[in-house]
Amino acid sequence: MIRFENLTKSFMMRGERRVVIDDLNLTLPTGKSLALLGRNGAGKSTLLRLISGTMRPDSGRIVSDGTISWPVGFGGSFHKDLTGAQNVRFIARIYGVDTDALLAFVEDFSELGKFFHMPVRSYSSGMRSRLTFGASMGIRFDTYLVDEVTAVGDAVFRRKSRAVFVDRMRHSSAIMVNHSMNQLRAFCNAGIVLEHGRMQYFDDLEEAIALHEEMMA
Repeated sequence: MIRFENLTKSFMMRGERRVVIDDLNLTLPTGKSLALLGRNGAGKSTLLRLISGTMRPDSGRIVSDGTISWPVGFGGSFHKDLTGAQNVRFIARIYGVDTDALLAFVEDFSELGKFFHMPVRSYSSGMRSRLTFGASMGIRFDTYLVDEVTAVGDAVFRRKSRAVFVDRMRHSSAIMVNHSMNQLRAFCNAGIVLEHGRMQYFDDLEEAIALHEEMMA
C-alpha cells in the first residue's frame, strides 16, 4: 500500500510557480504492478522521486507499509564524486544489506569494468543507469520504481535486465514509466494516469492505457 495524503509539489519556472502534483489524495493497493502514464512534462519522474523520498513535497505526505526502491535510472541518487563501488557500499549500509554480496552483484551485472572503481561523474547516462539498475536489483524491495531503464544498453544487456526484473517481479510489485505500451502490458496489471497534477487509478490496465492514448491524440 502506498497512500498519498494532501500531497502537493510545485516548481518555480520562469518566475511563475507550476504545480506538478496538486493536493493528491489516493491509495494505491498492495500487490499491484502499476503503469504510470501521462504526457511528457506531466510530472511522472517527479512523482517517482517523491514516492522514493529522494525529493520532498511542498506539503502533505506519502505513507507506505513496504520497502520502496529509489527511482531506477535516476542518477541523482548517487554521489558523483564517489566511485560506483563506493556508492554501492554506502547504499548497502543505508539499507542494511550485505556489502560484499551487493558489490559482487552490481559489479558483475552492470558490466562497467574499470569504471566501477572510477567516479560516477565520469559515467555516461547509460553507465549511470546500469549502476543504479544493478544496485536496485541487488536489493529485495517490495516495490520497484522503474523509469525506462530496461531500454539501456545493447540487446544482450537489455535481455539480461529484463530477465532479472522478471525474477524480482515474482515476489515484488512495481510502478513503471515506459513509452512502450507493450512493455507496460508485459509487466503491469493496473494503471495510474497523471494529468494536470491529478491522478486516477485504474484496476484495469487497458482502461488506463485507453485514457492515456485519448489524451495524447
